[in-house]
Amino acid sequence: MTDGLKLTGYLGERQRSGSRFAAEEVLDLFAERRVAASVLLRGLSGFGARHILRTDASLSLSEDPPIVLGAVDAAPVIAPLAAQVAEVMRRGLLTVERVRLLADGADEAGPTGGETVRFTVALGRNRRVDGVPAFSWVCDVLHRHEFDGATAYLGVDGTAHGERRRARFFSRNVDVPLEIVAIGSAEQVTAVLPRLRERLHRPLFSTEPVQVCTCDGVLRERPGPLPPVDAAGRPLWQKLTVYTTEDTLHDGAPIHRALISRLREERAVGGTTVLRGVWGFHGQHRPRGDALLQLGRRVPVATLMIDSPARISAAFDLLEEVTGRHGLITCETIPAALMLDGTSRRGSLELADYPG
Repeated sequence: MTDGLKLTGYLGERQRSGSRFAAEEVLDLFAERRVAASVLLRGLSGFGARHILRTDASLSLSEDPPIVLGAVDAAPVIAPLAAQVAEVMRRGLLTVERVRLLADGADEAGPTGGETVRFTVALGRNRRVDGVPAFSWVCDVLHRHEFDGATAYLGVDGTAHGERRRARFFSRNVDVPLEIVAIGSAEQVTAVLPRLRERLHRPLFSTEPVQVCTCDGVLRERPGPLPPVDAAGRPLWQKLTVYTTEDTLHDGAPIHRALISRLREERAVGGTTVLRGVWGFHGQHRPRGDALLQLGRRVPVATLMIDSPARISAAFDLLEEVTGRHGLITCETIPAALMLDGTSRRGSLELADYPG
């Protein structure tokens, strides 16, 4: 295993940097630096610091749905990129997280110890295994090994092993990035790695610690309490993620819409983003989804929010109320987060150290 960093940007799809779209300029930076794995994900809905709702509900060109740009590589590659991406974005949220990169060699073991981890698999979105899409095959393997959940997200642009891969209309788009995010124990990851390495085409793996808070209404533990800053005075942050499906309802509305409405109405967090997956599962539910590129109601969705420990703790109570007996809720520590709004900045890209 190698220590690495994950850089993630949350912004609007039509946000510009000079004469170009900011996302395109950021992706050019990733390609120039030959980032090992990066991906552009289109969001379903969300809001930022100004609490303006962004959604893909209509096909109007005036809409500006949220997008998520993620990049993972060794620290010497990612660290210099963070400040550059901040200058390009100008508005939105930028985070830096510590990850562990799992080498390609089949002889290298996975993570050790009894911790729960977020396990990310990056691969080509139209690769197949045993005649089925690779992402559904991976989800089946993870489900059989009793992971708490897994969601496959369809990328539209990014890099794989340093090479730019963009989705094109008249193309099979075999190696355009697809990302599978799974929640399980370190032992479960170690158990599935040999099988995944054997059957997948040039996958990239990474892990990072995560806390499972609830699963289908069963409380395991609340988000870990943290002070607002570390010993050196650097801000501490946390991320809550709620994994549900589009056909799971609260008061007649999909849970993710109800969450967005309540979080925005009560200004519980500084911002949130909803991502739609193409396949996945959580808890004991079998993996499911819809046909590739079909926007159906059976697909998994994830609602993400990042804020200070105090606000995350308060928001968790709201999440429990809305989700009820459904979904999987996780919490992660974020060592660096920078909220951008033109010349206004809150936070820092300097990595904080967490207590304990």
